[in-house]
Amino acid sequence: MAACIDTPRTDTSQLSRNPNRSQSDDHAYNYAKLCRPPHVSCTPFSRNHTKTINKPAVVDDFDEQNSLWLKMKEEARFDVEQEPILSSYYFTSILCHKSLERALANLLSIKLSNSSLPSTTLFDLFAGVLEESPEIIRAVEEDLRAVKERDPACMSYVHSFLNFKGFLACQAHRVAHKLWSQGRQILALLIQNRASEVFAVDIHPGAKIGQGILFDHATGVIVGETAVIGNNVSILHNVTLGGTGKACGDRHPKIGNGVLIGAGTCILGNIKIGDGAKIGAGSVVLHEVPPRTTAVGNPARLIGGKANPIKLDKIPSFTMDHTSHISEWSDYVI
Repeated sequence: MAACIDTPRTDTSQLSRNPNRSQSDDHAYNYAKLCRPPHVSCTPFSRNHTKTINKPAVVDDFDEQNSLWLKMKEEARFDVEQEPILSSYYFTSILCHKSLERALANLLSIKLSNSSLPSTTLFDLFAGVLEESPEIIRAVEEDLRAVKERDPACMSYVHSFLNFKGFLACQAHRVAHKLWSQGRQILALLIQNRASEVFAVDIHPGAKIGQGILFDHATGVIVGETAVIGNNVSILHNVTLGGTGKACGDRHPKIGNGVLIGAGTCILGNIKIGDGAKIGAGSVVLHEVPPRTTAVGNPARLIGGKANPIKLDKIPSFTMDHTSHISEWSDYVI
């Protein structure tokens, strides 16, 4: 068990130093809501998309305008009351830290360290980036909300923070992308490599990812260098956002807001997946997918046909409904 290292950061090593310092749509389907501001609950159009879990009342009734970090600390105390054997783990991971930034830096540094890359060195690096990047912390908070709201297996914010490797892989990428954008490619690629080894999620540090992201299960997710993922996107395991193998330059997919990508999907080339689209599990997508449509198969085809595809009336990344395009089981032909 690593000791708590949430003390004032005085190390000014080179690793932590920033060298750059001194289409009309239906009224009911309003995609502007996909870019919700922090701390505002975004309810799916499906009013039935709810889940009931047992939580301490102080967490359920907490004002959404207050810090998510305080919610997490309250959840951690509740968990320790239920399982005292975890008290040391929860203390060093959550309760002894003064901010979400430092708790996340600590957790990532322990996960990604090895014998030649000590956690103390990584902590200084991660804490430096996170404390100087409020936009990353806003995205981290929205990612935590995305996991809790969309994944019925998620019990609490603390549960997703400590145990969901898709969430952790996404946050490691956010740090790596920040370093990449500062011209610190060697460090960024190192973090990518360690995250790939530890989490089995390989996201190039050059890729751009929005907020409110859910990597559900996450194993085998691959995202190429010039890929772009919008806000409030849900991606299942074994998904590849890759190139065609022959193109150079801008060669990876652009995923719109509110998109749901099913397990085992390959989306290849510099193509656009429109806002609110859904890609069925096991599909191979080689051409653009219009907004609010469903593409399935290998090669992928639009449900309803290219000329008149069926339009979705709910945001698929929120509903997480992978089978709504099937009207009857007899639709299957074996």
